Amino acid sequence: MPHRERHRTERIGWLRAAVLGANDGIVSTASLVVGVAAAHATGHDILVAGVAGLVAGAMSMAAGEYVSVSSQSDTERADIERERNELATDAVAELAELTAIYVKRGLDPSLAKQVAEQLTANGALAAHARDELGITDALSARPVHAALASAGTFAVGAAMPILVVVTVPGTYLIPVVAGTSLVFLALLGGLAASAGGAGATRGAVRVAFWGAIAMALTAGVGALFGAVV
Repeated sequence: MPHRERHRTERIGWLRAAVLGANDGIVSTASLVVGVAAAHATGHDILVAGVAGLVAGAMSMAAGEYVSVSSQSDTERADIERERNELATDAVAELAELTAIYVKRGLDPSLAKQVAEQLTANGALAAHARDELGITDALSARPVHAALASAGTFAVGAAMPILVVVTVPGTYLIPVVAGTSLVFLALLGGLAASAGGAGATRGAVRVAFWGAIAMALTAGVGALFGAVV
């Protein structure tokens, strides 16, 4: 029975977008809430700012991810089309190029040529896309997936500090929002690091540290100007 191996590289596309979206949702919305609260705004104003930040941030993440990943996808398609044209016009040179790639990877020239010939016979374009361009199905750009993952996880992350605004009295709002957001960020960083095969503690500390810096700076701005920002 064939053994199906699953590697963490298959998660890179959606994992990057999801982690970025959730992290940005928590950090930006919590920082916004803390900054507005530090400016002595009313509870209603704080809630409106938080919800507006959620909607604007989610749309911005979706648009940004779609545009950036679409650019990557366009580049990949252009490179593949170029390879297709080169295979059609100069197949001998392309075979030599593929052979040279395998030689650089450690095969002796005769074996490298044999491998290149067999792969070319079974799908020349796929072989060049994978071994010359580094484009595979697992790592290829998927703009819609990235946009949806970023927007959805941003909204989930942003909802966490907003729920705190709704449930916690104004007197304790800043420390509770900051504290719970740091906990959420640490959990997110740990889970993301574990999913990617890295140490959970390092990931948790890294994400929480930058979240704390962002909230502290925003709170300082709100306290300094004493007005809704």
